[in-house]
Formats: sequence, structure tokens, C-alpha cells
Amino acid sequence: MENMSTQDKRKRNKKIKYIRDSLYGNIKIDGIFLELIEMPELQRLHGIKQLGFTYLVYPGANHTRLEHSLGVCYMAKKICRALGIEETIVGVAALLHDIGHGPFSHTLEYLMHLRTGKDHVQITKEIINGERLLEDCEYDVTIKEILLNNGISPHEVIDVLEGKKKYLSEIIHGSLDADQIDYLMRDAYYTGVAYGVIDSERIIQTMKIFNDGIVFERKGVSALESMLVARALMYSSVYLHKTVRIAELMLIRAVEKAEPFDFSQFTDYELIEKLKGMGKYQHDIVMRLKYRRLFKKAFAKNLGELKEEEKEIVAKLDDVTQIENEIAEKSGLEEGYVIIDVPGKDILLSEPRIRKVDIKILEDGEVKPLSYYTPLANALQMRGITEWAIMVCCPEKYKEEVAKNAKKIIFG
Repeated sequence: MENMSTQDKRKRNKKIKYIRDSLYGNIKIDGIFLELIEMPELQRLHGIKQLGFTYLVYPGANHTRLEHSLGVCYMAKKICRALGIEETIVGVAALLHDIGHGPFSHTLEYLMHLRTGKDHVQITKEIINGERLLEDCEYDVTIKEILLNNGISPHEVIDVLEGKKKYLSEIIHGSLDADQIDYLMRDAYYTGVAYGVIDSERIIQTMKIFNDGIVFERKGVSALESMLVARALMYSSVYLHKTVRIAELMLIRAVEKAEPFDFSQFTDYELIEKLKGMGKYQHDIVMRLKYRRLFKKAFAKNLGELKEEEKEIVAKLDDVTQIENEIAEKSGLEEGYVIIDVPGKDILLSEPRIRKVDIKILEDGEVKPLSYYTPLANALQMRGITEWAIMVCCPEKYKEEVAKNAKKIIFG
């Protein structure tokens, strides 16, 4: 593929578009950002819901990964301007940070990592570096070539996303960053819950660079506290809502029990259509998801309810397939119709910052952790990720039978 001529680049870079965003109003897109936004990898994100199956609980949650990517880019560039630093590299990294996402966002992340050793971050890097292209698309130019044509090294963008560029990286992926600011505000807006409402202006105003890292002025502590509380409440009330989690687990089981296939480049719709024709079980699960005939919680215990010996049993539960099948058989169900959830590794893989509170506060030339100024940081870190330490779910009519057998088989 030939590089664009200097004249073509000049013409292209003069074009400006405005995209109307629900949160930020008109977002100006020009230059390299206009070239990138029109790439198939970005346009594919139109077909991936930002919050997976959350729309089954909050019907307004139909926004997409593309909206979020634009929002993070906008917010990252805004932070760069506030800090007085060049915004192009950070803005490009922000725009591209989610292009490796699979269908239904984080839902299948753990399964993909289990099978391939890769998560969406690794796939994103491969796309940026020109090592992975969409198989159903013909290319005139690749993302790597667009970057090079505009004098930007793909490796430099990858270094920003990998955390190797100190404060530049922290603007996108830090303890408190453009990514989190956008998804909390955006997800709160579309779900209609009030928890994610944060004072982004105040947070950005108090953001500083100190010793090559992002710190916050002492006067910003209240806004930071508010954001951490918002993040914790959004996880328990939205992202890890019991019904949403059950829908996700149903999809995971449908993919697990199908003949292995590469779903990494699918949109939500393409995955559903693929599963629909893959077998009786997959078809049934897909139709249940389509018409919201979801499995129900039959049995659950939170950490506080578990006795010490029960905690040990739950801690040792890794591959639960055999136990699920045993409960199903005893309850008169086919395999796949009992699901055990022990939340942990999969959640931390899909959102590693869920417990991050290592925010640095600058006061009188000295940096101290946020926990020095408020007990909220440590309290939120100790807060449980979900309401349950273990949950067993199944079709509604079998709830009582499954609950009885689950207690006996899991805990004896």
C-alpha cells in the first residue's frame, strides 16, 4: 500500500467534522483523528454495547464502545490541555484503547484469555502494530500506516497504552483517568442512575504533573472522594448487578459448550447469530437472552454468611463444571442449566482498576496517598466486589430443587 502524498495529507488534515455527543455536545474531529475514526476497527465498535447485557436491567444502556472511545479521546485531550502538554499522542492512544474488545465488551474476556492467553489490551496492541486485521474487510490503508503517515510511531502509542510513558500513560490508564471519568459519567447517564455523577471539571482543575507522574492538589480531595464512591456504587448497582451477571454467565456457558471458534472480531449481533445455529443448547440460551427468560438465583451466600470451613470450600472452587453437572443431574436438569458463580479472577481481569485507590495528593511540595486525607479510600478498597461470594442459578421452575441440592453437594 502506498503512503499518502504530502498534498493528500494536507487536504485530508483540513477536513473537520463535528460529532454530537450526549455528554459533551459537539466533539471536533479533524486530522489524524478523522482518518482513524473512519477505520473499520473503530466503526466495528458501533456494534458492541458498552455495558453488555446491562440493558436487560436498565433499558437505556444501549450505548456503544465507539461512543465511549470518542469520549475518552475528548476527555484525554482536555486533560492534556489543562496540563499544558501536547495532546496528539495521548488523544490517539485514547481513541484506539478499546479497538481490541470482543462482543458484549468484558463479558467473554476471561474465556478469551483462558483460550488464547490474550485479552482485549493485547489484541488492541496487535491491531495498532499492524499484526492483526479484520478478516471480513478489505483495506486501502491500515491503522499502522495512518499513524506512520502522520509522523506517529505505533510503538509510541502502544507504550502509552502499556503504561511505559509515565504521566502520559496515567492520563488514560491510571488510578483515576480519562477512561474512568468518561465511563462513569456516560454509564450513569444512559442507565439513569445518579451514582456516576462526578465533578470532572474540578478533578481536571486539580490535576498536576509531579516527578513524572499524575498527582492531585489537596483542594481536589472532595471531588476525588466523590468519584471513588461513584465508582464503587456503579460496580455494585450496575456493572455487577445480579441479573446482569446471570445473563453474562449464560452467554459464557453457551460459548464454552460450543465447538471452539474465534469470536474476537465479532460484533454482539454476529456472536448471537453464530451461536443460534451451533446447537440445541446454544439456541435455547440465545432465545432466553433475546426474550429475557433468564436463569434465576436459586442459592447464594455473601462472605459474611460463610462459616470458616465454607470459606475454605469456596476458595478452592476453580473449575465448577463437574459440580454444576452433578447438581443439574440431581435436580432433573440437563448439563448447562445450572451455573455456579464464584466471582473473582474473571472480574479482576476485565477491570483491574476496580480496587485501585493509590491516588497521590500533592501538598506543600510533598506527595502523600489519598488515604492520608480520608478513610474512604481504604474503606472502599475493603468493600466486597459483589453482594455474593457464591451464587447458583438455574431456570426459575427448578429453583427450590437446585437450592436444596446445591447446599448439599457444595457444602456437604
